[in-house]
Amino acid sequence: MSGAEFGGRTGRQGKLSQWLRGRRPKEAPGDGGREALLVAAAGAGLPLAPAAHPGSGYGCSCDRVGCPTPARHPVSFAWQTQSTTDRAQVERWARHQPQANFITATGMTHDVLDVPLEAGQEALERLRTHGVDVGPVAESDDGRMLFFTLTRGTPEDEDEWWPCELDCHPETMDEHPGLRWHCRGSYVLVPPARLPGDAGRAVRWVTGQGPEHPLPDPLTLLEALTDACARHTAGDATDTNAAWPLSH
Repeated sequence: MSGAEFGGRTGRQGKLSQWLRGRRPKEAPGDGGREALLVAAAGAGLPLAPAAHPGSGYGCSCDRVGCPTPARHPVSFAWQTQSTTDRAQVERWARHQPQANFITATGMTHDVLDVPLEAGQEALERLRTHGVDVGPVAESDDGRMLFFTLTRGTPEDEDEWWPCELDCHPETMDEHPGLRWHCRGSYVLVPPARLPGDAGRAVRWVTGQGPEHPLPDPLTLLEALTDACARHTAGDATDTNAAWPLSH
């Protein structure tokens, strides 16, 4: 393969030489410190695995025609066993797959409460007002907000939980309108992640709510989130600053 085909001696070949010498290549301009953010997420105990990334337009980097979740799914069917918090492995993936998004497997060390963006913003403001330690929170340009919490684990009564790949069970919709509880057997994109469509669509950490914050008990957030989701679903325009009890 010629130097031109490979990208030129001052381009990719230079980065390859750096890698072969065991030196860390500089992150590309404009990547927002992607590797550092991924390492921080793994360091916070979120197990990561590589995921697809946006293709052309609204497409996906995978080979599946009409991919139903473009740029939002793992690249390996073994993602649950592949997911890791090992810094060295995450760094290798990030460097060797510079376009890849990453997912974090839930139900191992953490769960994720996934709500409509407007409901999540309302709940986050209210939780902060009441002095609740919210923990890491991400927002997605596809209209969702993700609250990272400690995992529920595996309760003795298996009927008390469900693995959530897309949404909650129909019979729980009235109780948790608009809420998706990602636990065992599920995953979410972890920031920073790029979404298909217009340039700049992404999943990012909410300012001041990055992975450096301890994971809270999900039950300390659940009441606020379900209340906000119910209001969002019903289009309730009443005063959101009214007295509101919190269970701690």
